Amino acid sequence: MSQKLRVTVWNEFRHEKENEKVRAAYPDGIHQAIGEGISGNVEVAYATLDEPEHGLTEERLQNTDVLIWWGHKAHKEVQDEIVKRVQDRVLQGMGLIVLHSGHFSKVFKALMGTSCDLKWREADEKERIWVVSPGHPIVEGIGEYIELEAEEMYGEHFDIPQPDELVMVSWFEGGEVFRSGCTFHRGQGKIFYFRPGHETYRTYYNDQIRRVISNAVHWAAPTTREYPKYGNHKPLEAIKAKG
Repeated sequence: MSQKLRVTVWNEFRHEKENEKVRAAYPDGIHQAIGEGISGNVEVAYATLDEPEHGLTEERLQNTDVLIWWGHKAHKEVQDEIVKRVQDRVLQGMGLIVLHSGHFSKVFKALMGTSCDLKWREADEKERIWVVSPGHPIVEGIGEYIELEAEEMYGEHFDIPQPDELVMVSWFEGGEVFRSGCTFHRGQGKIFYFRPGHETYRTYYNDQIRRVISNAVHWAAPTTREYPKYGNHKPLEAIKAKG
């Protein structure tokens, strides 16, 4: 795309206000750290839970090419009307990047059609994120793996549909593994789920994590195809009478 890619980063923005440890990790908010790490020809906007319509008005979403979603403690507070609005935009072609505990968001669960549940543990343990699809554009510029010295553990079984592509797999110091980089297509939209990013760790300042998110944003950019026409359709050719 020759024009700037319009990216909206959505964040609950609750933990940073309520928890000193989270505020110390992300003094300007998790959304700001994510947005500042996106490279390329992009225009970044921000939206948060406590704004009117959660910051995701019809106008905002119509002017968003790729939406990044980070949520954790207030999934149930997201209005169903806004969830449907986001889901419809994805089906129409808007890209969606779901990060870390956004796996339990209403938006992701609606698009996956499963519980999206998993195992988890907070123990300051090492995570090694292995690239298992080295030719994929989302991992362009990434080596064989990304190593994080301390992260929250997510473990299998991860209750999601079979991913269209499995790009990255995590191993944790406690022994678990996890499908940590998965792509999906829904309607005309492309979705990438990326696991790391617990709120008390400065993961979103890591250069390689930022590179993956940037790559994913450009991968998920909408195509220029027109949205298909549905419903009753007139024949393209004359239909001969039968009998």
